[in-house]
Amino acid sequence: MLYSEQTFLVAGLSRSGVSAAEYLLSRGASVYVYDDVDEGAVLTAKEELEQKGCVAVRKDNLSVRSEECDVLVLSPGIPVDHPLPLSFRRAGKRVVGEAELGALALKCPVVAVTGTNGKTTTVTMLEEMFRRAGKHCVACGNIGKPITSCAQELGEDGIAVAEISSFQLETLYSLRPHVAVVLNITEDHLNRHYNMENYVYLKSRILRNSAESEYAVLNYDDDLVRAFAEKTKAKPVWFSLKERVQGGYLLDGALCFGGEKIVSERELPFTERHNLANALAAICAAKLMGVSTEAIRTALLSFQGVAHRMQTVGKVKGITFVNDSKATNVDSTLQAVKSVKGETVLLLGGKDKGYDFEPLFEKIASSSVVHTVLYGENAFRILNAAVKKGFSSVTLCRSFEMAVRIAYLSAKEGQTILLSPASASFDSFKNYEERGEKFIWMFEQIKSEEGEKAVEAECGE
Repeated sequence: MLYSEQTFLVAGLSRSGVSAAEYLLSRGASVYVYDDVDEGAVLTAKEELEQKGCVAVRKDNLSVRSEECDVLVLSPGIPVDHPLPLSFRRAGKRVVGEAELGALALKCPVVAVTGTNGKTTTVTMLEEMFRRAGKHCVACGNIGKPITSCAQELGEDGIAVAEISSFQLETLYSLRPHVAVVLNITEDHLNRHYNMENYVYLKSRILRNSAESEYAVLNYDDDLVRAFAEKTKAKPVWFSLKERVQGGYLLDGALCFGGEKIVSERELPFTERHNLANALAAICAAKLMGVSTEAIRTALLSFQGVAHRMQTVGKVKGITFVNDSKATNVDSTLQAVKSVKGETVLLLGGKDKGYDFEPLFEKIASSSVVHTVLYGENAFRILNAAVKKGFSSVTLCRSFEMAVRIAYLSAKEGQTILLSPASASFDSFKNYEERGEKFIWMFEQIKSEEGEKAVEAECGE
């Protein structure tokens, strides 16, 4: 792509959009920037980009400016069927994402990870494995840094460990990972992708450019993922919790790869089945990249988990608060519920993603969940599913803050309050991280209030 001879419109000024604009400027391109939000962090980013040489586009001038541009760089948060990308495609112009610009810029090997659940955990594990092995690597893509911001830093000798979402795959064409990992596929983002066929197809695109010299690390236990082996030229390497496959597997209480024991299951700081699967996937990818068993083992033994993913926040009056804000789909929430020992008060709700919540309540009915507190944009849809499945222990709230307080009032000593929303956060928050931080803040508030009550009671005596 000849950047200096083209004009780009960067639409959406989140972290990836800002990085894309800065990268294009560094390549000598003419860059327009647009976001329909004109306040807060977005406004600040827009002003800073203008100072660096970008031209900010007003909403009432967007169509005119679009005609002047050759390429649209689309934020992952903007659907590809939005009028803006549709207008570019009708005019025969290119629509790409920041990840595509990054893929074109990278000169080093790439390990790319996709799947419905577990991407961030697996990428975090891999990053630590590579670092323990003394390799220069950067976690990038949908986690950590945008790819365009770390391409120069990585050079030819680093390793890009890229988390790739289905949103990014919509506008990603040139990525060719040396190792592509597909963890699992369950229902997600159907409000964006319309149906499972489209969603599965998008996930398969991570393998579209793979050659015979590259590897596809695939989940043998997932029928949809297993079928990807027939659609790629890459050599399949499997991971499984159920079978002794050619790759990574669980055998006699140990995580193994290619006949070699890597680490005993009882030594690990995590025991959840889904995290064991993530670890096996990471082991496969690390081994294929030449990482020693000792480095892999050390990384897994010291793994502390991922923020906002089954994060124990603390206890108040014997009630444990667990932050699983990263659980934005039904399957992830079900995994979380299985992981909690003892009775659970479950917080559900947020931005609707088009799920059928009835299967969730089918499983919840026979789980340790004793009560659910619903909040957010889709609270009535979730309530309707609960009623249909005969789950009546439900409280409906307007706000997130009230939902956390109701959950605390409903919980008893020895129980767990689990925030695992099975929904996106965008109805009230910028992202799931902000939602998780709010939950932690609410915990601190409740803890402080209960501490004050305890002092008052003591003085009264």
